[in-house]
Amino acid sequence: MGMSEFPDPSWAEPATGEPDPVIDAYKRDVDRTLLRANLARTVEERLQNLARLQRFGEELRRAGRALR
Repeated sequence: MGMSEFPDPSWAEPATGEPDPVIDAYKRDVDRTLLRANLARTVEERLQNLARLQRFGEELRRAGRALR
């Protein structure tokens, strides 16, 4: 499935067929383009990005401790 071929999101709606206002409120604040871009990556690429993020977090913690 290509990035422009996403299925109809109605599967996520409650059985009543009515949109859930809570889910709609959260959807407003989610950048789905970032989710799609991440899902287009391979598992290995996602794990490499996670490792990079963890190293960055460790660096931030070290820098924070050094300032104390």
